[in-house]
Amino acid sequence: MSATVILGVIGSDAHAVGITILEQALDAAGFEVVNLGVQSSQQDFIDAASAHEGDAVLVSSLYGHAEQDCRGFHEAIEAAGLDPVTYIGGNLSVGQDDFEQTRECFREMGFDRVFDSETDPMEAIAALRNDMNLAESEAERARLTS
Repeated sequence: MSATVILGVIGSDAHAVGITILEQALDAAGFEVVNLGVQSSQQDFIDAASAHEGDAVLVSSLYGHAEQDCRGFHEAIEAAGLDPVTYIGGNLSVGQDDFEQTRECFREMGFDRVFDSETDPMEAIAALRNDMNLAESEAERARLTS
C-alpha cells in the first residue's frame, strides 16, 4: 500500500498521545504517515498534503475547540487544488453531550468522517481503506494480527 496520510493536532491543542498511537497503527497497517505533531495550523496540513501528495488528512483535537480551528478548512483545501479524504476525531467540542450533533456539524463542514475520542484506531484504518478503495494485503493482515 502506498497511500500517504497527513496526521496532526490542529490549533493550540498540545495533546500528542492519540496521534502517536494512531501513527503507529497506520504505519503497521502499511500507510505512509506524515505526522505534523501538535499545534498545527490549517496551512500546515495543506502544505504537507501538497508536498507529500497526501491521500488523506487526519485531524485530531482533544481540547474542545475544533469547530473554531476548522472553520474554512475545506474551502482552503479546495483553494489549494487538493482533494484528500478528510477525517477528524477526538473531543471536538466543550461540553459535548450529543456526539451525533457534533458529528453532523463537522460533516457539514466537509469532513468525510468524524470520530469521537473513544474510537479504536483499527476502526479509522478500516474506514480509510474503504473510503480510499484500498485492499488489505495478506502480508498486512499477518502483520496486524501477529
